[in-house]
Amino acid sequence: MVTHRIFNFSAGPAVLPEAVIKAAQHDLLALPDVGMSVLEISHRSTHFDAILRDAERTFREIANVPADYRVLFLQGGASLQFGMVPMNLLAGNDIADYLVTGVWSQKAVKEAKKIGRVHIAASTEAEEFARVPRLDEVVLSPEAAYVHMTSNNTIYGTQWTDLPETGTVPLVSDMSSDIVSRPIPVDRFGVIYASAQKNLGPAGVTLVIIREDLLARSPVTLPSMLSYRLLADNGSRQNTPPVFGIYMLRLVFEWLRIQGGLGAVAACNARKASVLYEELDRSEFYRSVADPTCRSMMNVTFRLAKRDLEPRFVQEAAAAGLDGLRGHRTVGGLRASIYNAMPEAGVMALTEFMRDFERSNG
Repeated sequence: MVTHRIFNFSAGPAVLPEAVIKAAQHDLLALPDVGMSVLEISHRSTHFDAILRDAERTFREIANVPADYRVLFLQGGASLQFGMVPMNLLAGNDIADYLVTGVWSQKAVKEAKKIGRVHIAASTEAEEFARVPRLDEVVLSPEAAYVHMTSNNTIYGTQWTDLPETGTVPLVSDMSSDIVSRPIPVDRFGVIYASAQKNLGPAGVTLVIIREDLLARSPVTLPSMLSYRLLADNGSRQNTPPVFGIYMLRLVFEWLRIQGGLGAVAACNARKASVLYEELDRSEFYRSVADPTCRSMMNVTFRLAKRDLEPRFVQEAAAAGLDGLRGHRTVGGLRASIYNAMPEAGVMALTEFMRDFERSNG
């Protein structure tokens, strides 16, 4: 029976900061001065008012969110946002531009096509999404309603480092897997959305940041739960929100602040990724999947030169306390997700295991 914490390299639901889990455990039976569990309090109570207010305030502080942006705590994951974005921003015969860099952006395109016209402004599908497009490959529509991108691709291990220039056209980004991993130039975007279960907290919460002027685009004919305007007007409480998930996000945001903010977190993430990529590049036994120009700092994808050894690698790594290293089911291979909460000790343990495994099987 395992009674200690192992290193969780899963892509999501993913590792949470140990300090956050301990804080939640300490107050789970009864919140201080409340006498009830956070699992029991009303979403209309003054207790939850404080939780919601503190979560938004701390997030705005660490992410430097401008005053003219609204922060929403919703449900449905990024998958619901694939449909909500075009429902709210794509009207009539307008066209939306999409940058296709993997499975999740393909799914976003599929949902958007149900709502209106879509133009693929760039795609690296022909290269099996081993890289993101170069900026000179992006061909935008002259009068697009918005431009949609996926900032980090969990399956393929690629990440945008430079943003496309969209002028006055709102840039929309799915940042589910790299939000709060580095400073965010929020004012470059019209909408940012992120499901929580990778870098923010437990599954069940979706964070949306939307510029206020875009709220007016929400058609009055939309169902209430799909309207950014109504959800913003009701302070994320059009219905009962995911109370516990928002409480956990508040703890994570406070943990990020204590770490020194997103600049300090980004430096730590860069160190972790550098150690792991250096190990992959050290010998021909391991092979990094993503193009070196756009390797993800969050999801490191790799293969073994002898691919028949990959199942053994996953099995023996798990036995050594390194879990979640199997690649996504659509591409196979191996993947180490090293989100904010993955300690540097976890990456060191993984690289040591990789060297031992190579010595035994090389």
